[in-house]
Amino acid sequence: MTLLDPLFGDPEADALLTDARYIASMLEVEVALARAAAKAGMIPARSVSAIEKCADVSGYDLAALAAEAGNAGNIAIPLVRLLTECVARNDAESARYVHWGATSQDVLDTALVLQLRDATGVIVRRLAQASDAADSLAERYAGAVMPGRTWLRHATPISFGLKAAGWMAALDRARERIRESLSRALTLQLGGASGTLASLGERGGNVAAAMAAELGLAVPDLPWHAHRDRLASLACALGIATGTMGKIARDLSLLGQTEIGEAFEAASDGRGGSSTMPHKRNPVGASVVLGAAVRAPALVATMLAALTQEHERGLGGWQAEWETMPELARVTAGAARHTAEMLAGLEVDVERMRENADITGGVSLAESVSMALAKHVGKSEAHRMIEQASRLALSEHRSLSDVLAEMPDVTGHLSATEIARCLDPEHYLGSAARFLSAAREEHARSMKR
Repeated sequence: MTLLDPLFGDPEADALLTDARYIASMLEVEVALARAAAKAGMIPARSVSAIEKCADVSGYDLAALAAEAGNAGNIAIPLVRLLTECVARNDAESARYVHWGATSQDVLDTALVLQLRDATGVIVRRLAQASDAADSLAERYAGAVMPGRTWLRHATPISFGLKAAGWMAALDRARERIRESLSRALTLQLGGASGTLASLGERGGNVAAAMAAELGLAVPDLPWHAHRDRLASLACALGIATGTMGKIARDLSLLGQTEIGEAFEAASDGRGGSSTMPHKRNPVGASVVLGAAVRAPALVATMLAALTQEHERGLGGWQAEWETMPELARVTAGAARHTAEMLAGLEVDVERMRENADITGGVSLAESVSMALAKHVGKSEAHRMIEQASRLALSEHRSLSDVLAEMPDVTGHLSATEIARCLDPEHYLGSAARFLSAAREEHARSMKR
């Protein structure tokens, strides 16, 4: 564990992405290969148990493996050597059948897929927790009026429930996108030296099928040594998910600004403090998620750049993936943990939201008046008149209703009561309630898939 893992990571996902876990996955692949080869009649059945006995990661010196990999070019070569030596100490004959018919990339790729299956499962679960928390916010604050903001300026009013529903729906899409990409990535790699499995003769397909069944993976139509689209697709899905969470974190950090004060991350002892300012309550979760959203695009870009691999086995592109893909999974998992925690503990100030909605003196509802007036004078002319009134109200620090009351061209068509209704934000939420309801229904369906 590094010093910053507790801040940026997810303990459960991090535990699945350790070096030890990767080596354990490689050993799992070697055992599955041995079992499959034995079922196909290519190695003695007795050799399987001998290989299994040596497949405990605790029996391997990871530092020594790492040092030897520096010369060998990958970690599989020294691991296979040590596995073979271990088997030979107990059964010299069975040692001949270690790594039978496979190449290093078969083991490395399949082990990575197994790691990603486990770690991505954590991410998907965290995203579900986050979207559930957003759904609860959408339900609780369905009628809480707040300013809509476009280009960081007040637009027409919305409800906080609608905003939360937007977060919820985006998280659900991110979760589904990851699940779909992961389903394609959960594919066995077994192609031998050049992707023909010539080393296994005519029974290569039988071994691949049995090995995939052992590991719970799909059997590809053909090996994918130099075709990395499945992993790249998963990388893109993880990157999009992290960006989606970054958008939510950006919203929450802005809503919590001192001048706005509409929503805050949950407070706790020692969280979000300052080393010099006792009053500070910093958005720690948002900072981590935004940091992840900054880091993820470069990791995704590396995976995309690695697609252009040479012939039947990549030189450099494949190697670039080794640290990149696990790191992207770590970054995404950490962001998902913090997003779920932020939304679950979010403190919302409904009164401040309403105060902020009224802060422009009705100018943010100019569209409402303009649309009502347009029925009498046409859209273009109504827009011109209300735009002029809005500018006057802002420049003179007056309410829009007071300015409109002095405009005969407006009062000749709209009564004071009609104008007051137009300037009431609760009467200008449009289809917000219907959109929110539809989004929550889709969320309920997505949680059952």
